[in-house]
Amino acid sequence: MNDSLQQLVRNWLVKAGNDLKIGQDEMKTAEPTTDMVCYHMQQCVEKCLKAYLVAHEKPFRRTHDIAELIEQCKEIDPLFDTLYKNQADSLTIYGIEIRYPDDFYMPTLPEAVASIEIALFAYEFVRAKLI
Repeated sequence: MNDSLQQLVRNWLVKAGNDLKIGQDEMKTAEPTTDMVCYHMQQCVEKCLKAYLVAHEKPFRRTHDIAELIEQCKEIDPLFDTLYKNQADSLTIYGIEIRYPDDFYMPTLPEAVASIEIALFAYEFVRAKLI
């Protein structure tokens, strides 16, 4: 992998880590905004998967669909199936449907906690594959 590609992959992971941090930090507040926590966890996982695809020079379309990205990663490494077992694909709804008031839905506190656990697992899983 050339230097510019390595830097791009690192940048994707930095952005993913920042999304994870935002959610974790927000959960420490008195009244966490659960919709934003879940949104940032979806973004974390999406960016991790895109980092992996970039590292392997596999093009992807603009999408927020975690399952679609997992499938593309599985073409390179079948062990990405593990992310389904961890329910990473369940985060897709938070990247699209809850962002706007048209389809108003406020995730529960347990949902926000679970979304962080899922994102943290995916983040660590993908980072281990790239290091």
